Amino acid sequence: MTSRASNTHGNAIHRTISSEVMRNVLGSFCSGVVVITSTDGDPVGLTCQSFASLSLDPPLVTFAPARSSRSWPRIRDVGSFCVNILASDQRFISDQFARSGSDKFSGVSWSPSPGGAPLLRGVIAWIDCTLWSEYDGGDHTIAVGSVRDLETYPHRDPLLFHRGGYLDRIAG
Repeated sequence: MTSRASNTHGNAIHRTISSEVMRNVLGSFCSGVVVITSTDGDPVGLTCQSFASLSLDPPLVTFAPARSSRSWPRIRDVGSFCVNILASDQRFISDQFARSGSDKFSGVSWSPSPGGAPLLRGVIAWIDCTLWSEYDGGDHTIAVGSVRDLETYPHRDPLLFHRGGYLDRIAG
């Protein structure tokens, strides 16, 4: 990946950006943590930090699963999913759904969302979506979901991630 800047003559200068530097700098941006879930006969899910609201009209959200994810192709094939926005006491769920090859739903309470995807108990909000579109995002896929239903529980605090770790508390 290269960065573009201009020298004193207005010519573009490119420099190589290492993955380590990129991770370090962009880790300065605090993010929430979500678990994207679906079911293809068996529940499936993945942890994701790259989640955002995209559009109010039409209502769209976006997230970016890694291309190496084994869960995302299963969710994509179903075509619908639930975004579970994790609460501050749900670190274990974030960690569990980030691991590959394990029973991610072991010990996790959930019920079907209105769209049928696993809605995890204790989240601060959930968003039921259908897959709107998908784009190339380098080593990630940029997924866009069309919002079909959603709800929030404002009395809960969010799980936040910053500089490679979870934040213990929200300053206020």
